Amino acid sequence: MIDIHSHILPGIDDGAQTEADSLKMARAAVKEGITTIVATPHHRNGKFDNERNNIIRWVETLNELIISEGIPLTVLPGQETRINGDMIAELENEIILPINNSKYVFVEFPSAHVPRYTSQMLFDIQVAGYIPVIVHPERNQELIEHPNRLYEFVKKGALTQVTAASVVGKFGKNIQKFSRQIIESNLAHFIASDAHNTTTRGFVMNEAFQLIQNDYGNDYVYMYLENSELLIDNKNVNRVEPSNIKRKKFLGLF
Repeated sequence: MIDIHSHILPGIDDGAQTEADSLKMARAAVKEGITTIVATPHHRNGKFDNERNNIIRWVETLNELIISEGIPLTVLPGQETRINGDMIAELENEIILPINNSKYVFVEFPSAHVPRYTSQMLFDIQVAGYIPVIVHPERNQELIEHPNRLYEFVKKGALTQVTAASVVGKFGKNIQKFSRQIIESNLAHFIASDAHNTTTRGFVMNEAFQLIQNDYGNDYVYMYLENSELLIDNKNVNRVEPSNIKRKKFLGLF
């Protein structure tokens, strides 16, 4: 299994703080059945700035450490960039790091709102030759209240990654409900851990896929697993025609 979103690099954001933490996460990932994990440290989120060349170097160092410990896990370079007006310039200047140096670029929204320029920025990213992947949209309050905006982003070419912990209810019932609606409406393209540690923000990938299998069938599970492989190989991922989410479903008016 491939996990395309994690904070396993030590001491550079709110994920692993030490090499020991990173190794603990690596062992937990292997126990979860993960063979390849993408390190996606925060960038431009108001607290942390982690540029492309530094991340690549840190990933090489962590891989050497993991090999020396005999842990069967490969770490790939990535980055989780908070949406901002300089994204195109930072892509051109190789400050932003697409996932595993592919055409796929992670885009994070603030938790409470979606900036007004988002649609234009997602368009500009695609014009520049990249595919934006909106990470954990299910945790954005504005999208919960106005899910049609997520539908519009996806219809216009963006992809989305839902967090495994959201699917299993670790962030509360509202976020769990929205994550399920995103899956049901074919608005999700990847499931990833967004793991920060092995305690409060662990992997729970197997639990999420078991729930998805039980409720939606194996086809969904296989699509998400395959899409993660296609992404790191820089190939086109599977997309299913999405449908809009009716806001009334979030008010309990079924």
